Amino acid sequence: MIINVLSGKGGTGKTTVSTNLAYVLRESGCDVQLLDADVEEPNTHVFFDIDFEMEKSVDILLPVVDKQKCTLCGECAKVCQFGAIAVFPKTVMVFDYLCHGCGACTMICPENAISERPKSIGKISFGRTREGIDYGMGLLNIGEPSGVRVIRELKKEMGNSEVTIIDSPPGTSCPVVESLRKSDFAVLVTESTPFGLHDLKMAMRVVKEMGIKSGVVINRYDPDFGELEEYLKKENVPILMKIPFDHRIAELYSKGEIFSKHLEEWKEKFLEMYKDIERELGSDEK
Repeated sequence: MIINVLSGKGGTGKTTVSTNLAYVLRESGCDVQLLDADVEEPNTHVFFDIDFEMEKSVDILLPVVDKQKCTLCGECAKVCQFGAIAVFPKTVMVFDYLCHGCGACTMICPENAISERPKSIGKISFGRTREGIDYGMGLLNIGEPSGVRVIRELKKEMGNSEVTIIDSPPGTSCPVVESLRKSDFAVLVTESTPFGLHDLKMAMRVVKEMGIKSGVVINRYDPDFGELEEYLKKENVPILMKIPFDHRIAELYSKGEIFSKHLEEWKEKFLEMYKDIERELGSDEK
């Protein structure tokens, strides 16, 4: 089973949910893999003691124009949807920082004037935590425009664990869509605020469009903000867990500690959440 943990905005607590769920499932004897696909700022590794065993560079191929062959026909600029190539009356320019390495310009050039050179945009690393969780993370180089390629390469190395938990990037952009591909279930983490509700609605639209079953975790739960639960009831989306404002949880998180490791009552709550996910997925098979 592949469980994707995401949120419409940053700071809602998806890393808290991802790390605690992975830890509790592993403690219960489940074969677990945790992938950190928040490649612009991965931080799940802060909560574990990890023995990294493999690191791999992620490259894209940038176009190189042979100006002796180039006839300035402009076909490369027309096909580039990112504006990474510009053709002028007397020359052609490639803007490396805009290029996504799709290779379209190389394929369409009628003069075979475009070759390619590799450029590293990030890396992926794999290892194993002290608890026995198979772990992987991606890291995008500073200044790169998109983490899609790094996430794609990270997921290619996905193992055959009983449960794989993917900590997705925040928001609803292309990297989030890439992290969601082939997921069985999406855990949407939100908070009891108008901003949390607004961004949850955007994330839910993406998940629905991709046909992925979902449920919601409300972090820093405030019972006085009733709009959130009214919306979820209207949309028939299950609430998997409510995590309240709790000084103990905040203090443990600030120290890089998994709070379910220290607060025994939360182990059972995360296990019950996983059972609810299994039930939600099982309801589609009946």
